[in-house]
Amino acid sequence: MPQTEQTCTAAESEAADRFNQARAAQSVAILEDYAEMIGDLMEEMGEARITDIAKRMGVTHPTATKAVARLKREGLAVSRPYRGVFLTEDGLALADRVRARHRVVVEVLTALGVPPETAELDAEGMEHHVSDVTLKAFEAFLDARR
Repeated sequence: MPQTEQTCTAAESEAADRFNQARAAQSVAILEDYAEMIGDLMEEMGEARITDIAKRMGVTHPTATKAVARLKREGLAVSRPYRGVFLTEDGLALADRVRARHRVVVEVLTALGVPPETAELDAEGMEHHVSDVTLKAFEAFLDARR
């Protein structure tokens, strides 16, 4: 009987680890989405204001403020009094990587016959979870088609 309890405990521990990994991945995905959005706003408007970030992300002002605070803690963004939010070099690099992954995933999905609108929506979630190995395979697949 004690062995069953250990097996159960090990299974529970594995499940907890999987959920923790999923939550961590989701947390990173959110950070990446905000960096990408701020980068887009910087390109369009020269800066990213919290109000614009909240609108584009479909969240409340406090939620956007909290996300920006996290970006700042991670060294990915800075803000200036009476100005907006700006990505640091690391933040810009992150936004560029996310955009590039998004483009590759969209291209693969459309090459497989997924309608462009659906590919865009699906890529929005997939871009954060695709491994470097899979991304390289996607790029090789696309290169072979060109």
